[in-house]
Amino acid sequence: MSVLPQAGGDAGQRTGLRVAYGGAVYPAEEIARGAAYELFSADEVAGFERSPRPGSALPWRRFVHVTEVSAVYGAPVPAEEPEAPLMLPAHREHGWAQVQQLSQQPAAAGDPVLAAVRGSAVIRRGTRMVKVLSPGQLAGHLRGWLPHGFCYREHDVAHLRGAAATAVLRTDSDSGPGDVTYVLRWRAADPGDYAAPVGAAHRGLTALPPRDRLGPPVLGTGFVPSGSQLVPEFVTRDFADLPMPANATLLAYPAEGVEVVLYSYQAEQRGWLRMVGPQWRHLLAAVPGLSPDQEYLPTGEVPRSTQLVGAYAGGEYEAVADLPGGFRVLAMTRAARYPVDAVARRLRHARWRGVDCLVLREEAGWLRIRLRRPDPDAVVATGAQCQERGVYETWAPAAEVTDDRVVDLPYQL
Repeated sequence: MSVLPQAGGDAGQRTGLRVAYGGAVYPAEEIARGAAYELFSADEVAGFERSPRPGSALPWRRFVHVTEVSAVYGAPVPAEEPEAPLMLPAHREHGWAQVQQLSQQPAAAGDPVLAAVRGSAVIRRGTRMVKVLSPGQLAGHLRGWLPHGFCYREHDVAHLRGAAATAVLRTDSDSGPGDVTYVLRWRAADPGDYAAPVGAAHRGLTALPPRDRLGPPVLGTGFVPSGSQLVPEFVTRDFADLPMPANATLLAYPAEGVEVVLYSYQAEQRGWLRMVGPQWRHLLAAVPGLSPDQEYLPTGEVPRSTQLVGAYAGGEYEAVADLPGGFRVLAMTRAARYPVDAVARRLRHARWRGVDCLVLREEAGWLRIRLRRPDPDAVVATGAQCQERGVYETWAPAAEVTDDRVVDLPYQL
């Protein structure tokens, strides 16, 4: 190992954390509870880039995933159980490089080694999930959008910082500002709310032509299209909206590489409280129609495509996921926030022109619907438009819709 550079008051000296990477040991800062690290160096090193933080005694830096490092020294004791890492079965002919190449080949979707690696990406209750947002998507979530569509475990993408690195995770065609990345982060309420985009249920996504899609193509292997990354991707089951858990956050990653919490979701108020101070409010300049100086709380009844319902003392109440603690009655007063005895996700299913759909809202005899299993035939039959990667919506006359019903999907407590 090489001799450590002097931290000079920078990250390594503050935290005492050191990480072994590429045959050397570097001062480091932990990212996402040890899922990744930001390494620092006083001298130029291959693969490192100039740090945009002015006056740093360690002007070179690199973000690395925990699977890329060989040792960590001085790490704090984790406060939570760590997420399950990707696991590669021992094989004489298959290493990470070969698996990454396989992940980019749609014909390899059934390869047993690739399937084993993909199967090791496990979501559990409380897993932190993320979705990279465009400025328009950020504005949409502040005004009531819910988590839906393609998303990722934070553990798998924590090393991707900055607009260039996170480009492979975007779901629409709006690249946004070049110096900041916006992210929605929330905790998974139940593993059953998510699916891997592989197999027969999602085969139609791989057949959609470029003219009918936004974002990168869906490979059908369950991994992000990338020339260098091996990142497992997920979709919300049936592309449904998920109820927003308490304390979800809207984040920004500026060029400096730090994490800036812009807003925090307050479930009782069904709105977003501003967390960012004046120092960082310029990060919101690219968001359309957004005032950086205000909070976003509903002023009237907001139509919702889904909600959690809980049972308590023989009655049914609207519930909220307050993880990692559990589920409770949604109530403004602390004394009424009882833990529920049972909980389910409630949503609305229907069929139109022979296509299975989700009903998002109803207006003046028309239903806003989203395709549950997009494929070329369903898109042609309904005329649905791609809103973002994998998400297809349109309006349907309510009188033509059949099998319209409310569905409760129970969670196991």
